[in-house]
Amino acid sequence: MFEAGTIDSAAVAAVREERVDWRFRSVAPSLSGLTIGEAAARGAKLFDDGFFGPFVVLDEEAVEHNLRTMAGWCAERGVALAPHGKTTMAPQLFERQLKHGSWGITCANAGHLRIYRAFGVSRILLANQLLDPSGLKWLAAELDADDDFEFVCWVDSVRGVELMTEALRGARRKVDVLVELGAEGGRTGVRDAGTALAVAEAAHASPALRLRGSGGYEGALSHHTDEKSLQLISSYVDGLRELVFTFSEKGLLDDAGQIIVTGGGSAYFDRVADELTKDWRGLDVLPILRSGAYVTHDDGFYRVISPLGENPRIGGVASFRPALRAWAQVTSKPTDELALLTIGKRDASFDEGMPEPRLLRKGDGRTSALEGHSIQKMNDQHAFLALPASSPVEVGDWIALGLSHPCTVFDKWPLIPVVGPDGETVLDFVRTHF
Repeated sequence: MFEAGTIDSAAVAAVREERVDWRFRSVAPSLSGLTIGEAAARGAKLFDDGFFGPFVVLDEEAVEHNLRTMAGWCAERGVALAPHGKTTMAPQLFERQLKHGSWGITCANAGHLRIYRAFGVSRILLANQLLDPSGLKWLAAELDADDDFEFVCWVDSVRGVELMTEALRGARRKVDVLVELGAEGGRTGVRDAGTALAVAEAAHASPALRLRGSGGYEGALSHHTDEKSLQLISSYVDGLRELVFTFSEKGLLDDAGQIIVTGGGSAYFDRVADELTKDWRGLDVLPILRSGAYVTHDDGFYRVISPLGENPRIGGVASFRPALRAWAQVTSKPTDELALLTIGKRDASFDEGMPEPRLLRKGDGRTSALEGHSIQKMNDQHAFLALPASSPVEVGDWIALGLSHPCTVFDKWPLIPVVGPDGETVLDFVRTHF
């Protein structure tokens, strides 16, 4: 149905030539001066070889499981995947997603777009409107210089179409656009069919744009999985379909080539796929999901709401596994009911739930499950750990924490160790670019 996108593997490999130093605050000083590749080859141990806490790590087996699972499910469902790269901003992970068959990579703004192109990503879907003249002129130059580069973004107003058209004056190639459908209570996007048609007609008439279809983000409409919420999601995605039918009937997609319809964050991609794989009445439509958080899943928000979380809505498919874990040391125990950990808002996500204590590591290296403990709040550099009666936690112990919402974890760590099955041996490092 489609070919996977590509990335410049030499550019990705060059990431490992960067030298490790003080900029990567948690990495063991003994690795300073080595390249990232050389440091990875050492097989260092998190606790035996001098890593500074707190630190966040990636579980290699869980990442690979999630990549295979999502790729296989999308192929079986007949939908393309352009995972949102803002989750990780890690070209090393982009490369793995593309090798698992992803159609392209999604970005959020012109800055992301520039980073993606620095690594040669061949297909980019910008799930937003690009109205900045500087960004548009740069984009036009990229498109003109590389005929193999494919790009598509949103439009949701006639004024936006006018601004894009003016900024792209003189460009050799047209910029592909999708009319973004919004909804009451949502974010951007047209709110009614009349406005959608006016925007589509303006895009079709623009000498600088090519209308390709419709797109939007259903995840802004709900954070729940009750049937009413799921029906709301399905109804919204059905609206994307109706826009395409209307545009086609008006002759506005005659020059589109393959029509694109896209939705699908990481919470409701099952419902989105159900709607986007219905009968298209003879139209040549490429349905694209943009789920990004699946690559690491989590121990919080997505664990609960994902179609492949702890209560899966998809049958016959293995659930995703949480691949992110933070380690922090107990630095203080002022009372029998409270301990303070060396991790805070600067280190871990907190916007979709507090970190969850998972493991206790004693000074002698013994590790055991930690139950009945919870993080009550976080300051910039401290987490408040509530202790139950007879808690084994003592000052100096290490606590492994499950994290919620990976999108606000990766941005805090420019270099993340990737660990093997023992959870402590470093197999690789992932470099992020925020």
